[in-house]
This record gives sequence, structure tokens and C-alpha cells, in this order.
Amino acid sequence: MKPEPTPERSEVLLIGGRSGVGKTSLAAELHHQLSARQVRHAVIEGDNLDLAWPPPWEHGLAERNLATIWQNYRALGYRRLIYTNTVSVLHSADLARAMGDEPVLRAVLLTANDDTARARLAGREIGAGLEVHVEKSSKRAAELGQQTPAWVQRLGTDGRTVGELGAQVLAWLGWT
Repeated sequence: MKPEPTPERSEVLLIGGRSGVGKTSLAAELHHQLSARQVRHAVIEGDNLDLAWPPPWEHGLAERNLATIWQNYRALGYRRLIYTNTVSVLHSADLARAMGDEPVLRAVLLTANDDTARARLAGREIGAGLEVHVEKSSKRAAELGQQTPAWVQRLGTDGRTVGELGAQVLAWLGWT
């Protein structure tokens, strides 16, 4: 069993991947499995930290908001974070720096083929937005496949249940 992190250092799991790959579902499953084992943790959906129009990306708003939110969690004794965002695996250093405590960093890139991603997106997108999301998802999958660092774990989600994926990720993390 892995020891608790020191009071000075947190642990973070970054979950990245194309739209429709299952990032949010995996984070919810990890939350469920960790909660059942009474493992203290927090989940932050990174897409919500800078969701605005026009996009404020050049201002580092997601990182600034993460820093503030994580400071609040830390004050309450949390040391483990599950963070989801499509490109989080490409910005791991910025996200770790925003946490402010030199966290132990782990990351997983979820992958799925085009048919799986389309089917999942069709289940949640309504109206004309589906084709736009499918096209963006496909382009992002190619970018992530090329740009994600080699140290990031790859995990295929095609034909697998979220429970199976959660159990695999928790075994890899050693948080239980």
C-alpha cells in the first residue's frame, strides 16, 4: 500500500483525451471507488475553470482558478486530486505549478476509436452540434496522439466498462 503524501506534497492524476473518450465518466467512477474505500480526494473538471466567451486561454485563467480552488481543498486537508481536461496531459507542468506544492504527478491519456467517440458524443450532444464535436474530437485525438509525452500512460476505452477502467487506474495509482 502506498503511504499518504507528506503534508507538503499532493498527488494529482491528470485525465486527458479526445471528446467522447470517457474522461468525466472515469473521474466519476474513480470518485465512487475511492469514496467507497474512504480515501480522501477531490475531483475538478478542468473544462469548467475557463469556460467563457471569448475564450480566456491566453490569460492562464484555468491555472489561476485551479490554484485558488486547490488552495481551498489543501486548507481542508485534501492531498489527492483527480483533474480532467482534454489537453491536461499536454500542460502537466503548468497545472502542477498552479497547485503550488510540487505534486506527485501521474497522467493518463484515454483513447477511443472514431466510432466509439461518435457513439458516445451522439448520446450527449443535441442538434447541429454533433458533427462539429465529432470533427473536433477526431482532430484532437490526432494531436494528442502525437504530442502527449511518453511518460503519460495510454489507456484504451473501446469496449471496456467504466468500472474496469476505474479499477485499472486505481491499481496503477496505488491510492487504495
